[in-house]
Amino acid sequence: MAYVVSVEAEPETPLYVAIARAIAGDIARNRLRHGERLPGERTLAASLGVNRNTVHAALQELVAQGWLEPQPARGMFVRAPSPAERPRPFARGLELRAEVPARPGFELEPRAPVIEPAEGLQLTGGVPDPRLFPHAIYTRAYRRVLARRGAQLLDYGGPYGEASLRRGLAEMLSRQRGLAARAQDVMITRGSQQAIWLAAHALLRPGDRIGVEQYGYPPAWRAFRATGAELVPLAVDAEGVRIDALEQAFKTGLRALYLTPHHQYPTMVALSAQRRLRLLQLAREHRCAILEDDYAHEFHFQGRPRLPLASADHHGSVIYIGTLSKILMPGLRIGYAVAPRPVLEAMATLRSVIDRQGDLPSEAAVAELIEDGELERHTRRMRRIYEQRRDVLARALHDALPERVSFTLPPGGMAFWIRVHGREPRRWVERARARGVVFRAGADYALAPQASVPFVRMGFTRLDERELRQAVKLAARAF
Repeated sequence: MAYVVSVEAEPETPLYVAIARAIAGDIARNRLRHGERLPGERTLAASLGVNRNTVHAALQELVAQGWLEPQPARGMFVRAPSPAERPRPFARGLELRAEVPARPGFELEPRAPVIEPAEGLQLTGGVPDPRLFPHAIYTRAYRRVLARRGAQLLDYGGPYGEASLRRGLAEMLSRQRGLAARAQDVMITRGSQQAIWLAAHALLRPGDRIGVEQYGYPPAWRAFRATGAELVPLAVDAEGVRIDALEQAFKTGLRALYLTPHHQYPTMVALSAQRRLRLLQLAREHRCAILEDDYAHEFHFQGRPRLPLASADHHGSVIYIGTLSKILMPGLRIGYAVAPRPVLEAMATLRSVIDRQGDLPSEAAVAELIEDGELERHTRRMRRIYEQRRDVLARALHDALPERVSFTLPPGGMAFWIRVHGREPRRWVERARARGVVFRAGADYALAPQASVPFVRMGFTRLDERELRQAVKLAARAF
């Protein structure tokens, strides 16, 4: 877009000086950058509605002051000043800054910054390997849906998501996970995090209390806190969330629970069958909602995977949340929620305010993968590969750190919860990152600050077998 200068008339100031000062101001705040070419004199004069001679005088003044430099047969360009130069006349009174001010000119509640992805060998848990995505198959499906339904899919849609994907997911969840779901019971979201946020804001009000596992998923906690709700920690042991802790929490009142019962995040333990039944009974008795986050259901390597809590819920207590990001790719951003219709309606109302709809062509392409059986075949392939990688990481840890770490081989999921002996875990994490290996300290997953959390979490799905061995070798040196 062509540069347009905005000039404010100043009493008793010649017009050419006002124009020169305005251009100098744009250079000072980086609206015009070093090496950028200005429009010609005629163009600038026409945009300002002034005589060309006035613009010519303004530009010559800026050349004399060192703001601009003419290049023969090319035009007028912004000049970069030498660090040793004295301040240029028009610099007085100009605030030298970036285009956007570093700080707002109004009050704003401080919030924790978003953590950017770190560089290096990624042993972070819950992150799939995008190199395994079936690009060719997905691209063909995407082309097919655009050829057949392009005009419809590129138009505005509803907040519940693409109808064909809702049907496909309902059939898949009914067949594989025991949910008696219909298309109208499913809402497609941009990843499971959006589903959590929408469910939280549909359910919770300031002052409500929501029970969460004492070690858990911090992004979900941030969504709950954004509603003004209070988070109540629930103890977890080898059988999942403890029922005695849950019963105690109910005595003080709970509006909702957020749980990861299949592969508890981050410890990877599974909620026992007996506790599942008691949990559903308590939720029914106290009219408490359960947000069940089944983030890695597909990756179960030993025995049969447990069915979700939602499969045994006959009273509308459970909002079931899942994602396709773990088996396809994170950048695709496809999650979903299954819940009673009034809950989905409340979530859809919220979604229409902040997002309106998802990426309909992508959703329709994934629906094709479900219908053709490609998604199920891809899932089986990922399960085999990730099981092999799990075993490689286990062997590498045993070989490189035989007396320094201990863990239980996870029957499923995407990560290890590892007890550390003889070192402070966070210090180890920092030293490993300096060597190019990224994983997380157990304290990062604790709801309340604790004096010592002797664990780290390492994922095995992001890296191939060679990379896993190399990562463990570097982590062992950092120890």
